Amino acid sequence: MTERLGAGPGVVAALALAAATAGCGAGPRPPEGAEREFAGSASCAECHQEIFDRWQETLMANVLQDPVERPEAVLGDFATPDTLVSFGLDEVAFLYGSRWKQRYLTRRGDDYYVFPAQWDIQNEEWRRYFPQPGGDWWADFYPADPMQRPTGPLCDGCHSVNYDVAAKTVTEWNVGCERCHGAGSLHLEYPIPETIVNAEWPGYPVRSSDVCIQCHSQGQPRSNPIGGVYYDWPVGYQPGDRLTDFWVLDEHHLGEETFTHWPEGSAHKNRMQGNDYVQSQMYVKGVTCAACHDPHGTPYEADLRQPGNAVCTECHTPQLQPGPRGTVAFHTQHEEESEGSQCVACHMPQVARTVGNVAVRSHTFRFISPVLTEAYGIPNPCTTCHPEESNEWALEELRRWPSVSPWRIGG
Repeated sequence: MTERLGAGPGVVAALALAAATAGCGAGPRPPEGAEREFAGSASCAECHQEIFDRWQETLMANVLQDPVERPEAVLGDFATPDTLVSFGLDEVAFLYGSRWKQRYLTRRGDDYYVFPAQWDIQNEEWRRYFPQPGGDWWADFYPADPMQRPTGPLCDGCHSVNYDVAAKTVTEWNVGCERCHGAGSLHLEYPIPETIVNAEWPGYPVRSSDVCIQCHSQGQPRSNPIGGVYYDWPVGYQPGDRLTDFWVLDEHHLGEETFTHWPEGSAHKNRMQGNDYVQSQMYVKGVTCAACHDPHGTPYEADLRQPGNAVCTECHTPQLQPGPRGTVAFHTQHEEESEGSQCVACHMPQVARTVGNVAVRSHTFRFISPVLTEAYGIPNPCTTCHPEESNEWALEELRRWPSVSPWRIGG
């Protein structure tokens, strides 16, 4: 039996305490067993206008864009002929992506399909879009040609709110408010904390991170196939549920490099932040995704709550969690404001491939020693930043660092 947040007495007590602390718990309660329905993100704006306005500018709110309504969002070069591009913008119903890659969807009947060419945003070039040999698990159950593979079972559940697998309909496209907070009709009628899911509720760090991991991970639904169809997103999960009741993360096997994992266990490809994070000590200690990121939008990279190292040193100082001893420059042996003194440079290296030669940051927060590069081929942050140097050079440099134990880097 799936237990949902807001259903058990322990959860209600915790929420009541949180509401009382915030001074916003007054007001009538809904009747026992009242149904919740999806109302759409626009319904949230009346009471949460500032948050709504920030969210509208995020990547979450703009995963899919209509090229007719927003022609400025088209990033691919459709003016220069390319052998990979066999379609025109007039055939495109949705643009997908605006940071690493952009793909182009067309509509046929009740389904959408992705054209077989994608735009590499960083390198400004077209790349073929087809499954890789030995790649995603679902490739065994679908044609290789993306024009014969509808997006509903493999993509749309994470790029929309309330995707109905039977009717192939949505409440709204993109990652709207209810994708993370659950159906909102009851909260509109009874605007109290107990009628909506909030990832920052105290005492439920696992359920909080589940809200993000539902889409930022590689896995399979436990009940696959569903109605004879294989899905690549957790069908049936709603915020507040235990994600593990619906979703199984892709396994990794130490010492084996796969499409999804490096041999030491870090993510080998994108959309695996959750696979990484559940291995981390941050997750073990109850730190949630929302502790570092605000999905409603911030002025900072990746919607971090604070810029640069500040989001890390808020907790990691010599006096608190295991943090840098002395100054950051002493800890990193790099200039204070240099790239090498950014916490993410060493603890979140870009090793998860997304398109072409572009990679995104690891979320295990483990330092990848050059020794692991020698043993398993996984890139390390030292020679990634200094590509002209060798692993032997990196190890010799690390041995000289006064704050680094030689036992931690392989002698």
